[in-house]
Amino acid sequence: MSVASTIACPECAGTGCPRCQWQGRRRAQLLLTVANRDTGAVASRRVTPADLDPRPDPAGGWMVELTPWVRGLAATVAAVLDPDPLVVRLPPTWRPDLPAADRYALAADALAEAARHPWRLWLGRSTAPAPVDPAARLARLCGLADLLLLDLVVAVRRSGDRAHWTVRYDVPGSPVPDGPVEGSPDLATALLRTDVPAALAGLADRGLTAPARPLDPALPLGREVPDVPPTIRRPPPQTGPVDRIERSILAELVEPAEGDPHDARHVGVSSPADTPTCRNSRRSPDGGGPDGTGRPAAEAIWRDGRWWRTGLRYTPEGSPVRSALPAGGRPRPSLHRVVEPPDPLRLREPVPGRPCPDCRSREGTRVCRCGIGGGPAVDCDRCRGTGRRRSALRCATCGGTRRLRRTVLVTLTDLRHRVVHLTWQAGVPEVTCEVATAPGGWPVVQLPERYRLGAWARVFGVRPEDLAEADGGHAIPRELRDGYVTLPWPGADPVGEYVREVGCGLPAGRLVVTAVCPDVPPLVELIRLVVGLDLALHVSLLDLRRHADHPLRPDGCYWSVEVRHRDAPVHPADLPTRPSLATALDECLTHLADDLAGLVPADPDESLPLPGSPAREPVADPVPTLLRLAAEHAGRTVTLRFTRAGHTAHLHDDDGIGLVDLPCVV
Repeated sequence: MSVASTIACPECAGTGCPRCQWQGRRRAQLLLTVANRDTGAVASRRVTPADLDPRPDPAGGWMVELTPWVRGLAATVAAVLDPDPLVVRLPPTWRPDLPAADRYALAADALAEAARHPWRLWLGRSTAPAPVDPAARLARLCGLADLLLLDLVVAVRRSGDRAHWTVRYDVPGSPVPDGPVEGSPDLATALLRTDVPAALAGLADRGLTAPARPLDPALPLGREVPDVPPTIRRPPPQTGPVDRIERSILAELVEPAEGDPHDARHVGVSSPADTPTCRNSRRSPDGGGPDGTGRPAAEAIWRDGRWWRTGLRYTPEGSPVRSALPAGGRPRPSLHRVVEPPDPLRLREPVPGRPCPDCRSREGTRVCRCGIGGGPAVDCDRCRGTGRRRSALRCATCGGTRRLRRTVLVTLTDLRHRVVHLTWQAGVPEVTCEVATAPGGWPVVQLPERYRLGAWARVFGVRPEDLAEADGGHAIPRELRDGYVTLPWPGADPVGEYVREVGCGLPAGRLVVTAVCPDVPPLVELIRLVVGLDLALHVSLLDLRRHADHPLRPDGCYWSVEVRHRDAPVHPADLPTRPSLATALDECLTHLADDLAGLVPADPDESLPLPGSPAREPVADPVPTLLRLAAEHAGRTVTLRFTRAGHTAHLHDDDGIGLVDLPCVV
């Protein structure tokens, strides 16, 4: 095995730090791997400083283009791949006339900086996927925004002479997100990179402070199950050409002159077939740009079937709309919209909610645990006897919304053309049945079917286990699927307690649930891929179906699919948590590229592996065997481990401290 190129860590000067994993040195090496998902073929190539062939950068300086190497690996495994550009930029001091030793050292520095993710993996197919039309994707995103009563926000931010485009969903009333934004160079590329799950990601974080709005009664509500609820079917909206929308948003970056009739007192609005040209009402507090040369950002918001266009400005310090700072944090620029679009037509006025008792200060203090069960301790190091302490974590009472709401709007959708909106209001009398008693004697009751999301699953043709939060894909807990709620005292309002628990941390009191089966490859395809990468795949199953009659215990089958180093043993304490094999496969594939970074040897002197494999047939389907073993050992986790050397079965003990090898025939 060849020795890997290393450099001294520039952040710690060789003393050791988290960036270099306490080695004092960093690896100046990249590993490029391309795999064909259809055949299992894998090809890899290491990149060392000696392999770099610098070329002049059009923007100035020198660079190394590695994208042709990726395409060459894709041709080796017969995979159709269109990778994003992979470029290594050399330090400004690099010149071709430097001595060879100096050129090598500077190239090693550049490669070590690029090797923050040292193992790059691309997954291709034998046939090219259907191309994505940016205009069609934009039309679909706009149509889904109307269906879900969300805003689709197309934003551009300036960073020097570059523009960063992003596309996202927001709940109406969400502020402009803080922090730096990394986006695409143009709107068409941003649309190619942003599908529906990507646009929904971060919805809760962006809308924590948005006001809660109940559904307008003019919009039909879902009826009681098993009646088929009404669904909304809309043709894709005609949003206009993508390039024309892009130009109209870029026009908002220009700060209008004083007295200009196109001053930002008015926001643009487009009809379905045109770009923004009309005017609007509400104006936000003013705060000019940082350099006076124009606005730092602009947005176009799709709401109520039309575009609303506005520029963004920096919020002046001391303004009431400036976001609260974290404890001990420095002031940071905060953006606000020059004008706000009008309120959504199908949502009512914001409903009031009482302030969270544990979020009474803007500094983010929380009730100190020293006061639990009595008064605060005078000698407490955390609160110094005040009973409150600073915390960077979200409040456990309100989930960071700073309010306790009495209304929750639940939206179930198949992300295509069907949707059901449910409004849960505290104080509504409902007939409940007591099903269990929680520790301490608290009654556990079950609400009617309209509060059980699992009962709505069959309306969309999916299993209750397939329901997930639209933001992040988190599984819906059993309490929410079956409508269970624990009352703090006999006679408490069951709907109110249910709404309080469900609404904790929801943006604007909105819970968007997807009723979609994940589109994932079969398990045998993932096993073939991982074996081709010369790694190990651990597939675990925990059968808890015997708990079906116990509302306080998890029931059903729980799965996990994890990629590990080829020599890593099965950990007896690992417990599967995903409610279906499809969701476990989806999670594994989603995080596969990040998991590979944790499988790279920590010692920079140890060279990166060079996995390669020819095309091969998939193994036999292990799912029936795993289901049989898990049913025979109900309540205990069973794990199948697959490597190039074969497969083994392991039974976890009840305490999670040991394993028993099982006979396994797949």
